[in-house]
Amino acid sequence: MNPNPLLGVVFHWLGGFASGSFYVPYRGVKRWPWEIYWLIGGVFSWIVAPWVFALVKVPRLLDILHGASPETLKWCVIFGLLWGLGGLTYGLTMRYLGLGLGTAIALSLCAFFGTIVPPIFKGTFFTEVLPTTHGQIVMLGLLICLAGICVIGYAGHSKNNDLPEDKRRETLKEFDLKKGILVAVFCGIMSSCFAYGLAAGDPITETVVKSGVDPLFGGLATLCVVLLGGATTNILWCGYLIVKNKSLAQMAAPVPAGEKKPNGLLNFVLCVLAGVTWYLQFFFYQMGESQMGKYGFSSWTLHMASIIIFSSLWGFALKEWKGAKTKTIVLVMTGLTLLILSTVVIGYGNWLGG
Repeated sequence: MNPNPLLGVVFHWLGGFASGSFYVPYRGVKRWPWEIYWLIGGVFSWIVAPWVFALVKVPRLLDILHGASPETLKWCVIFGLLWGLGGLTYGLTMRYLGLGLGTAIALSLCAFFGTIVPPIFKGTFFTEVLPTTHGQIVMLGLLICLAGICVIGYAGHSKNNDLPEDKRRETLKEFDLKKGILVAVFCGIMSSCFAYGLAAGDPITETVVKSGVDPLFGGLATLCVVLLGGATTNILWCGYLIVKNKSLAQMAAPVPAGEKKPNGLLNFVLCVLAGVTWYLQFFFYQMGESQMGKYGFSSWTLHMASIIIFSSLWGFALKEWKGAKTKTIVLVMTGLTLLILSTVVIGYGNWLGG
């Protein structure tokens, strides 16, 4: 099957929609601590869904993983662990810098490093990407994406300035520029490690495809391994919070008079829905990457752009931008336009590269 970069862009949009939407079901969870519902959803995100999908689509999954090089498996797990650390520090980035500045720094670094490091590591960046017209177009798409992320980040900062003074002080009461930038840099670089984990798992993906599996699903086995690393980081952190905050005791505590008792089954179903939706971002991601040809590394930029596009659209749907001034809305729309343009430019560059 010949690569089809334009189809790949569509798959990346689907993945971005899944990632931008997964947190919506969590909003319906009532009276459960964050670490409880994050852990339940996460088990389905990082373990259940990846293995179920892979076992269905990759008939010899266990044999293929058993035959993989220990070195390959090791780096997939390590990069998964590091990616998990990046995800956990994203909240601290927002805490110290606010939505606008924190998003711009963390996601820009994540998009940049996650895109260019794999081809540099493979030795193709300076020989097959920069010297070629189609490679330069792909890099132009990356720069447009970074510009879009920064504009969206500035829009978040502008939205905060639109708030009354007392609300603004409350929102950024822990603002710390020096500490925030350090955390944001760490978060951005660590989060990009997911792309490195997928690149490290290329030998596994190649083996899957050679076994006769449709290339669209070639990356499912690699996802299982990388996500095991991310699962380890997140499970340990959630376990620590559950003990520290006595979360199980909070769940068992009597409901105050006048409040409705939470529906445990509904909460659980919402967590599962959120977890599976989160996983679908990478299910479609690896499908999109399989269609990007020799510039598969650009998939990470497409992924990041798509996530921000759909997250921002959900923000409008949930009225999170309500009350923002016209200038702020214009900034958001400008950023979204740049991000959409970046996906088109990258898709075109990949198409030219054939």
